[in-house]
Amino acid sequence: MQFDLGPDPRTDILRRLQAALIAAFGRIVRPADKRRSPEWVLVHGVIGAQTKTAASNASTDGLLAEYGSWEAVAAAPVTDLEARLQRQTFPSVAAKRLKDCLGAIIAARGSVDLRHLSNLPTDEAMVWLEALPGVARKNSAGVMNASTFARKAMVIDGHHRRIMQRMGVVPAKADTARTYDALMPIVPPEWSAADMDEHHLLLKKLGQTHCRPRKPLCEGCPARRDCETGAVTS
Repeated sequence: MQFDLGPDPRTDILRRLQAALIAAFGRIVRPADKRRSPEWVLVHGVIGAQTKTAASNASTDGLLAEYGSWEAVAAAPVTDLEARLQRQTFPSVAAKRLKDCLGAIIAARGSVDLRHLSNLPTDEAMVWLEALPGVARKNSAGVMNASTFARKAMVIDGHHRRIMQRMGVVPAKADTARTYDALMPIVPPEWSAADMDEHHLLLKKLGQTHCRPRKPLCEGCPARRDCETGAVTS
């Protein structure tokens, strides 16, 4: 026999956290006309390891402007790509991953075109993406949520994961995939894909200001009310 234990209390924690972060930082909403194509978001994620967003934006835009198409980028020698990815923290790694990823898409689809994913459920689309070289859970969720697909998938970076761990919402040693699997069932059902995108961007802001990797600034943190770590430092 299964018992109905009622709603998960962590869902209300996420609701309160969202409201507190908006009160502290204001709205961070991605306008519809600023959403990029799924292909652009995928490339941005593949080359973006440990690189600031602005640098990866510039690199992704620069590649498309110079080569004219993702197919032309895929055909370029990896040494040429590395030379054009010097903004990235690891340009040689980014260049190889990008070439391998784009090549795999072309081998499977004939061109760098992800439109077929719009016909798949989100989970299946993410499995397809994660089979590509250099694509893990953060990137697959980003393609589904932050692109023109605008699907309900939570993008989780290091800031997001660290905050959820410190608050006790997910297990302390959960990696990105486990954090995603723990969070998705407890996301408030009324949240749209845009709400989930804003939640991620707000948590990123919190991680850059209060909940830093070392020496978190718990005093005055808008998440402290529901945070296990913040309660210990009270």
